[in-house]
Amino acid sequence: MKRLLVIFCGCLVFSCGVDEPQIVKNHAKGGALGTSYNLTYLSNKPIDFQKEIDSVFTAVNQSLSTYIPHSDISKINKGDSTIVVDHMFQEVFTLSKEIHQKTKGYFDPTVGVLVNAWGFGPERQIEMDSTRVDSLLNYVGFEKVTLTPKNTIKKANPNIRFDFNAIAKGYAIDRLAVLMNSKGIQDYLLEVGGEVVVRGMNRITNKPWSIGIEDPKVVEGRELKHAITLKDRALASSGNYRHFRIDSLTGNKYVHTVDPTTGFTKNGNTLGVNVLAATCAEADAYATAFMAMDLNEAVKFLMYDSGLDAYIIYIDDKGKTDEFMTKGFRELIVE
Repeated sequence: MKRLLVIFCGCLVFSCGVDEPQIVKNHAKGGALGTSYNLTYLSNKPIDFQKEIDSVFTAVNQSLSTYIPHSDISKINKGDSTIVVDHMFQEVFTLSKEIHQKTKGYFDPTVGVLVNAWGFGPERQIEMDSTRVDSLLNYVGFEKVTLTPKNTIKKANPNIRFDFNAIAKGYAIDRLAVLMNSKGIQDYLLEVGGEVVVRGMNRITNKPWSIGIEDPKVVEGRELKHAITLKDRALASSGNYRHFRIDSLTGNKYVHTVDPTTGFTKNGNTLGVNVLAATCAEADAYATAFMAMDLNEAVKFLMYDSGLDAYIIYIDDKGKTDEFMTKGFRELIVE
């Protein structure tokens, strides 16, 4: 859904020298969360964490996937107020509330009813107009939901629908990073659907991990716009250039970014956003929020948040492609 990244992963398994410890590149890849994953983790001997990796994805899906009818979030969306949510749901809920407040509502996981209505969710798409949007906005607003002391969810209206898809993938990668840390792995590059968490460096090449940023104007195939080096940080991206739908009757284009403050899909001048943060859940959520914001609002936000760096590609007033980078992001570019 948000494939703005191409990963450069080093070489194959080998030893660095007779007197040096062997460095083994362990690799896991497959499909999960509706996308693909590629996980690279280095060690001094071959290790297979596939069973544990599968368990992480299973647990995240059971807690947060709106595409699984029996998941906790699906049951809550259907009105079950007795579900006691697990620590993953609690963490995502708490972080979502924080980012919702910081972005003044531009990040809002209660936008689920609108995501479904516009045809980008697991439920039935409906015919949308300004009257219908105004009506559905009554069911949007993170201030209308509460995590109770008993770890159940209280909703101001039973029709409120959660949609954590704009943060859950990033959170899943963070959980994979926790797994690697618990196993004593100090150097890894974890990528799920284009979102990335890295730690340490590529000790096979003795260089930092390298990440490629795709050009959002290239629709057919993939072409790199920039490459950056990354260490002990997470990167997530969002863009409308590949994920949209065309109404078969009107020919109107609808992008997947829904502005929670207006209820309408956001056909703005921002093509793609790449965000660096301490965790991938944060980067994922902020990338979504910046796509919903007007460009000047996103830039202003980044100027006052020292914990984030970002690269935004947009169309200027003359119809030409331009870009904005924070200083921290620019310093990571490989010339």
